[in-house]
Amino acid sequence: MTDVLDLPTTRDEAFRWADMPALQAARALPATSAAVTDPILADASRLVFIDGYLDTDFSRPGDLTIDRADVTSDHPLARHAAGQGHAVTLAPGSVTTIEIARVNAGEDSHTPLTITLGEDAVLTLVETYTGAGWTNTLTRFHLGKGARVMRAVRIVQDAGFVSTRDEVVIAEAASFVSVALGATAAGTRLDAALTLNGDGAYAELGGALLTRDDQRQECAVRVRHAHPNGQSHQLWRAVAADRSTVSLAAAVEVARDAQKTDGEQSLRGLLLQRTATVNLKPELEIFADDVKCAHGATVGELDARALFYMQSRGIPAARAKALLTRAFVADALDRIADEAVREVFAADADAWLERAL
Repeated sequence: MTDVLDLPTTRDEAFRWADMPALQAARALPATSAAVTDPILADASRLVFIDGYLDTDFSRPGDLTIDRADVTSDHPLARHAAGQGHAVTLAPGSVTTIEIARVNAGEDSHTPLTITLGEDAVLTLVETYTGAGWTNTLTRFHLGKGARVMRAVRIVQDAGFVSTRDEVVIAEAASFVSVALGATAAGTRLDAALTLNGDGAYAELGGALLTRDDQRQECAVRVRHAHPNGQSHQLWRAVAADRSTVSLAAAVEVARDAQKTDGEQSLRGLLLQRTATVNLKPELEIFADDVKCAHGATVGELDARALFYMQSRGIPAARAKALLTRAFVADALDRIADEAVREVFAADADAWLERAL
């Protein structure tokens, strides 16, 4: 892939830490025969996208209602994924489990997708990213009154670059919970814009980004409270080794009429070597006067006293570091409700730690 795209630059404040050279390099990776991973949830409906296209041979949609639909976005990266995609509609009161596999066999893979939940519908969603090349997704969520989404995103792509854009609208009394794990050799940019668009809406986002060598991973999230009595919580953990960089930007905006808002951000970074970098940028924009909002951001190293204590009890140094780092990451991953999914994510994190430590 040799054409030049109109991509954002570091002069744009929203992309000041983004690694666009890695994205361009990902587009030049040769095509390969990427394998489709086994499903995590045996009874779930399954959608397999290979190079951005829904593969009917590997997919198992079950009773899902899937239509073709045009998806648009003015986001600098997501607009390259915009176009004709698929729309999944869940009926009011339904309970659905979906597993999505996004497989990239090299070069560019763009996937636009819309998921709409009717009133009081419940969705458990698990997504896995594998392969190589530039994987670029645009996902729209529309949650009806009282609907609930519990989502887990697993990025284990072998090489290249993964950019995701989630645009979420949450209605009255609805809730959206999403946990992501970046345990990959690829560069990443996880981007989300959520609007709490009804009284008592709830949003929870977070996860763990793990980097090593010269790798760079980044997430940028903006949550907008547009109505009263909303709650949002963001909990992100970053682990950086060698000369790698993790950047976390989390913003909360509270509109003038969004009284009684409760917004919280927790950003923490762990440096495995002092040559690594973690950038944290929590941000609050509050226009209402009756709110409860807080944020915290810290970067540090493994506790030397805890390491010494564990080694004094006969635990080898490498094992002690792995245990402490695993506990740091578990703070985010333990928010995954499904035990089977949580175990797979924990195994991915452990495999990454074995290579990094």
